[in-house]
Amino acid sequence: MQLNDQQIQDINTLAAWLALDHMPADGTLEVDLAILAGHAVLPNVEGVIALAKKYQLPLLISGGIGHSTALLADMIATHPLYRQIETQGKSEAALLGEMAQIFAALPDDQLLLETASRNCGENAAFSQKVLDEQNWQPQHVLLVQDPLMQRRTWETFRYQWRDRADAPEFISWPVFTPQVMMDAGMLRIIGAPPQGLWSMERFLSLLMGEIQRLRDDENGYGPSGKGFLGHVDIPGEVEAGWQRLMQLPGVQSRL
Repeated sequence: MQLNDQQIQDINTLAAWLALDHMPADGTLEVDLAILAGHAVLPNVEGVIALAKKYQLPLLISGGIGHSTALLADMIATHPLYRQIETQGKSEAALLGEMAQIFAALPDDQLLLETASRNCGENAAFSQKVLDEQNWQPQHVLLVQDPLMQRRTWETFRYQWRDRADAPEFISWPVFTPQVMMDAGMLRIIGAPPQGLWSMERFLSLLMGEIQRLRDDENGYGPSGKGFLGHVDIPGEVEAGWQRLMQLPGVQSRL
């Protein structure tokens, strides 16, 4: 795909806004729990597993069988470190839990698996249910998801806990912020090692679709739409970039 400088800038503006990052610049971390919502970006998954290992941080992995499960299974099956994992019929949480044990030898008592959720709204609702069943009220929770879904995940978890006096502070961490560049005439994703990243088609489809889902209208996930999250203000430069990219051939048909 050939893109001009403005189009590349627009993609990177959208990606940087979606990959909401609350991690302090000095890397200090004061959290009680990390929640990993199931997805198929392996460098991102490895990042939060490594962090859990470093800080001996409890890790709740949320994900049943949903839109990304087959893709995650394919990523695992072709990865030299993880291809020993049997993927047939397993939830995303089960697959990612096995990755955590292989990648960082996380013990069972450091992992908590939520294996029923099928989407971001259920990630939040079912994670809340699991914590309530454990009688656990963490005060500071690190949230990790596909970087392009990071802002929506943060908004969704906050909305799920909106009426709770014991709601934790949710800290959004995308692990890395994806950007794109032209390299020898080819569009390439940068920001993390290439093994286990999105295809370019999936990256652009997610990028554009997330802006649509964050809208507070009949087609979005805000109160005026599906009601999974509260109202989100979309910055002018993000909206303008999205509108320009929507004019690219084939973009609208992917949403």
